[in-house]
Amino acid sequence: QVQVVESGGGLVQAGGSLRLSCTTSGTIFERNTMGWYRQAPEKQRELVASITSGWRTNYADSAKGRFAISRDNAQNTVYLQMNSLKPEDTADYFCKVEEYQGRYGTLDYWGQGTQVTVSS
Repeated sequence: QVQVVESGGGLVQAGGSLRLSCTTSGTIFERNTMGWYRQAPEKQRELVASITSGWRTNYADSAKGRFAISRDNAQNTVYLQMNSLKPEDTADYFCKVEEYQGRYGTLDYWGQGTQVTVSS
C-alpha cells in the first residue's frame, strides 16, 4: 500500500521561506514522477512543480525563480524549497506520486496535504 506524507507547512511572513517534504513508502520511489500541487480556498488544485525519475523538472509560471523541487531517492523523499513567499502562495500543498506501472502507464497517489499561510 502506497503511503504519502507531507510535512513542513506553516505560517511565514511575506518574503520568507519554507521547505516542504513528502516521504513515500510502499512504492519504488526512484521510478516515479513526483509533483507538488496546491489548492487555495475556492480555487482548483494546480500544479506547482514536478520532477521525473530522470530529474527533469517542470514549474508553474508562478513558481519559476522562487521555488525549487528536488528529490532524494535514498530517502524516498521529494522536497519543495519555497523562497520569496507571497500572500498569494497561501494554500494547502499536496504531494502526488505518479507510480510507474510499466506499459500500463502510471497510477496516482495523493497525500493529505500541508497548509502554507503567508502573511503580508
